[in-house]
Amino acid sequence: MTTLRAIFIGSLSPLPPEGQPTGIFKRPVESAEITPAGLVGDHQADRRFHGGPEKAVHHYAAESYARLAADHPALAAALVPGSLGENLSTQGWTEDNVHIGDVFRIGPVCLQVSQPRSPCWKIDHRFGVDDLSRGIAAAAITGWYYRVLVPGRVAVGDPVERLAQEADPISISRFWQVVLAHRPDPKDLARIAASDGLDAAWRAKIAKRMDWLNRG
Repeated sequence: MTTLRAIFIGSLSPLPPEGQPTGIFKRPVESAEITPAGLVGDHQADRRFHGGPEKAVHHYAAESYARLAADHPALAAALVPGSLGENLSTQGWTEDNVHIGDVFRIGPVCLQVSQPRSPCWKIDHRFGVDDLSRGIAAAAITGWYYRVLVPGRVAVGDPVERLAQEADPISISRFWQVVLAHRPDPKDLARIAASDGLDAAWRAKIAKRMDWLNRG
């Protein structure tokens, strides 16, 4: 059975070299209360791009750090669970077997996958490496965000169980394969947009791209 290996929360801290506030630096805790707004005690600096009900909780596969360390051996000691700013860490659930709209139960809490994380420049600054965030997206090891269906308290060691999946599931890795393609098939984009669990902002973005491709 897959269990919750770690939980991370963080306060705002300055991000080198300019010192912008960020919530990417997190610390492990044994348990945390999860509300529709996210984990109590966890903070985000720019609520336009992080946090909120559609990005309430970020889950990252612990095994993906080995892939990142292999590509960036000089950073191996720093690339450990929690260092990308995720809230939840497990082994066994990855971008290959987690899908848009999946519903998971962790202890008493129910969460639904709403979208992948879109890695940003703060990851590059966090590790002092240009284009690390772009490489994470290209490798489709971004992790994913949840919306909260049933709030409650989670603890390290809680079982992580998938309760529901859409009829035509789109994995996180497949999502990125289509979205990052130079000229994706509009039918593939339409399949993603049809996912009931997909965040509305992503659905609108994909609809615009479908329209452009169909007109071209």
